Amino acid sequence: MKRDIVIIGGGPAGLAAAVAAYDAGCKNVLVVERESEVGGVLKQCIHNGFGLTRFKENLTGPEYAHKFIEEAEKRGIEMLKDTFVTELTADKKVTCMNQSGIFTVEAKAVILAMGCRERSKGALNIAGTRPAGLFSAGTAQKYVNVKGMLPGKRVVILGSGDIGLIMARRLTLEGAKVLCVSEIMPYSSGLRRNIAQCLNDFGIPLYLEHTVAEIEGEGRVSGVTLVKVDENKRPIAGTEKHFDCDTVLFSVGLIPENELTERAGVALDPRTKGAVVDGDRQTQTEGVFACGNVLHVHDLVDFVSEEAEIAGRAAAEYALQGGRAHAYISAENGENVTYVLPQRVDKNKNAPQKLFFRVRKAFRNAVVTVDTGARRKTVKKIAVAPGEMESVALSAEEIGGAEYVKIAVTGGDR
Repeated sequence: MKRDIVIIGGGPAGLAAAVAAYDAGCKNVLVVERESEVGGVLKQCIHNGFGLTRFKENLTGPEYAHKFIEEAEKRGIEMLKDTFVTELTADKKVTCMNQSGIFTVEAKAVILAMGCRERSKGALNIAGTRPAGLFSAGTAQKYVNVKGMLPGKRVVILGSGDIGLIMARRLTLEGAKVLCVSEIMPYSSGLRRNIAQCLNDFGIPLYLEHTVAEIEGEGRVSGVTLVKVDENKRPIAGTEKHFDCDTVLFSVGLIPENELTERAGVALDPRTKGAVVDGDRQTQTEGVFACGNVLHVHDLVDFVSEEAEIAGRAAAEYALQGGRAHAYISAENGENVTYVLPQRVDKNKNAPQKLFFRVRKAFRNAVVTVDTGARRKTVKKIAVAPGEMESVALSAEEIGGAEYVKIAVTGGDR
């Protein structure tokens, strides 16, 4: 099989990239999806809050996904479902497997859109037994929203990621008692709106700088002990809190699914756990692009779609016209910034570019400083937090005169 573009992953990123590539003139597009239906994790996200930025509508996850599924079907974009990608090579050969057998697709360009998986309890080294009743927040979400099954009646949630916060509300609405949410960091890793709507509105306590010290139970969870931690994340003796519960949910971060990326020899960034890319979301392996949560973890699916469309248009240009000359400068993280994406800025692009970044800690009255070597500019923000991605736009003129880009953040501590 030969295709102009092969997109690995049929979630929101893959679908948006496929539609954008098609509209940019590349009609020979193939989307490969390992599940029986496209749409990714949105299929189980039945809460609203999607599409506010992009569509100016308050949509549920399935409604948001359906908009892109409709657009893809309207264009007749080929989608292979129940198909697992086993290998990707640097020369853009994609080996796939499904019930028909094993086959290889040769592509002119490849877009990586595999999304994330949840970090499991096994990565946390929590003391105690291994009883039933331990779930990742996403698994519990699938049980409740897709299968119609309640995982437990008395629940403690470890980690304040957005899925954990949303499941605190969902389980409460389904009749379970959510005793608390525990977060080891001094700030929540979720969106502020989710803290307000999912915890505060339902009277669910959030214990910052706390973690689970021990899980109790034989056969089924019977209780957990929380403990406060110091600035080095070490437990403080005498601060234990015990909760009788039958279920523990873990919302302790997402890991981009980059095993295929790594085996293909594509360079990864240790900070984002995704590929190193330029403004077109092209990796350092020419003709291979990445977008969505496989590149870096996003807060909102609206931003996933925006980024995927950049990758889709760029991949179409590459597949139809071949590569072009680049003149890269580095984009670096400065004071109080965890990472900047894209990591490489192309001066030859001659167009405005948006750079995304995350801060290390929360600030009020924050000042974002963008240093390009030739000049500095500052942008003021009312508040920034690690759980919310920020961005700054640079004009073509600013990029043209830049020697590098370094973003730093200062402000009053929150």
